Amino acid sequence: MTTERMPEDPLSLEQQVCFAMVVAARNVVSLYKPVLEPMGLTHTQYLVMLALWEHAPLSVRELSRLLQLDPGTLSPMLKRLESAELLERRRNSDDERLLSVQLTERGKKLREQALLVPPAIVERLGMSMDELKHLHSTLTKVIAATEVSV
Repeated sequence: MTTERMPEDPLSLEQQVCFAMVVAARNVVSLYKPVLEPMGLTHTQYLVMLALWEHAPLSVRELSRLLQLDPGTLSPMLKRLESAELLERRRNSDDERLLSVQLTERGKKLREQALLVPPAIVERLGMSMDELKHLHSTLTKVIAATEVSV
């Protein structure tokens, strides 16, 4: 049995986990903007590229699942990345209904520049690697807990 006390006002904005998470997420994403701009990527496009650098080729459905994004949200983004010549979308030869996403040579080369992103973000956050690993672990638990209850 836990002996933690409830805060004086359980509806206080500052006490809300959801508020802290939303503000933290917004602020962290904003830290990425100046780091990603020279690469010509938004934060969400960077996440797409991370998934492709690790797993390409992927179907749009697989990419959507990995990024936990709706295919309707993903599709225009993939078109923009294709226009930037970072990836190609092709019909799967085994199943014409599936659209396969693969990196172009330019997209593969961009990974070298992207290697500078994580250390730049760590520096901007001003947190130790241990703190960031703990935060990642905690957020991963939150994600898992919310996926079960959704």
